[in-house]
Amino acid sequence: LVNATTRRGANNSIIGVVGVAQDVTEAAKHDRAVAAIARELRQLVDTANAPIFGIDIFGNVNEWNEKTAEITGFSREEAFNFPLVETFIVPHLRQSVQHVLDQALKGNETSNYELEFCTKSNDNRYLLVNATTRRDPENNIVGVVGVAQDVTETAKHDRAVAAMARELRQLIDAANAPIFGIDVHGNVNEWNYKTADITGFSPDEALDKPLVQTFIVPKLRQSVQEVLDNALNGHETSNYELEFRTKSNEIRYLLVNATTRRDAENNIVGVVGVAQDVTEAAKHDRAVAAMANELRQLVDTANAPIF
Repeated sequence: LVNATTRRGANNSIIGVVGVAQDVTEAAKHDRAVAAIARELRQLVDTANAPIFGIDIFGNVNEWNEKTAEITGFSREEAFNFPLVETFIVPHLRQSVQHVLDQALKGNETSNYELEFCTKSNDNRYLLVNATTRRDPENNIVGVVGVAQDVTETAKHDRAVAAMARELRQLIDAANAPIFGIDVHGNVNEWNYKTADITGFSPDEALDKPLVQTFIVPKLRQSVQEVLDNALNGHETSNYELEFRTKSNEIRYLLVNATTRRDAENNIVGVVGVAQDVTEAAKHDRAVAAMANELRQLVDTANAPIF
């Protein structure tokens, strides 16, 4: 690094040049190395397989890599210098996303925050984002950078599963058949409206109570317990008749399929019973049986020969 100074004689005529230099070889090598690293990092950011975007302290976009452009449909030129939240975030999340960015601009970073980008084609993309504070060489906060994971397909799948779960819950609750269930300890954890209707016990009154001891008539408790224990071991039972004692102390006859209940990892977590209320049929069958017994007795003990 040289200062070139004119050299003059006694009469002030120019007689040459003198150079006063500083050896900056190491500094120059360092600067070139830093520049090379910066170019490499820029290339890594631009071509990363993850969306990377950033804002300045005013909330305007100043980072928008190729993956972000790909998933949103907005090019870097279309995104730069536009306010991130107002331009690209779906309306119902703008306030919460703005809060996350404001916190990061204060040095309070956030990990695994899910937000929704509105794309150029007016679709939504779900991103799981780490919002990281961006600082200059003097450690001053100059913005926020978001490194994201596109979880759109996972989010859609989760929402579809949740919708299906809600639909199944509605179907169970509103089914025209009694549906009840127990956990691995035998306590009620499922009690639909029809079960509540025929027993007189509301879900609040039934949930967490031991099914067998609370609702099954004493003479059948042992056999019902065996059926439930078998189902808890994976051995299901179909068309098993049991007798529920109602709140009004009446008996309801149910024909039940006892099905093993499993979690997502296929672990047994309980038993669900889907039943058919056969009270009237059972009463009719018992009345017919009683009549048949009575007729048999009359025939057997009649005071006249019957053959």
